Amino acid sequence: MPAYPPSPEIRKHLLWEYEWESVDFSRLATVVIERVIERGNPHEWQEIVNFYGVDKILSIAEKSNRLNLKHKNFTRIYLQSGFIHDLQRPGRK
Repeated sequence: MPAYPPSPEIRKHLLWEYEWESVDFSRLATVVIERVIERGNPHEWQEIVNFYGVDKILSIAEKSNRLNLKHKNFTRIYLQSGFIHDLQRPGRK
């Protein structure tokens, strides 16, 4: 089994208000997922799918007070589009 990095590979400026070296990506799952949905590139989308899993991303998007309906609908469509690989994996966290 491959060794995974302790965090998804995303740009630091997505979490600009947090001290990067001490970010707990499990505890901040909602913030990380919302930021990638709003501002992430395809690589970052793949990273959160690998790290959190599709079910967790969809659950957080659906319950989010921060995301608008456009972002929620896009998340569902994008995850089913085929642009993301390894959707069967449940996530690392």
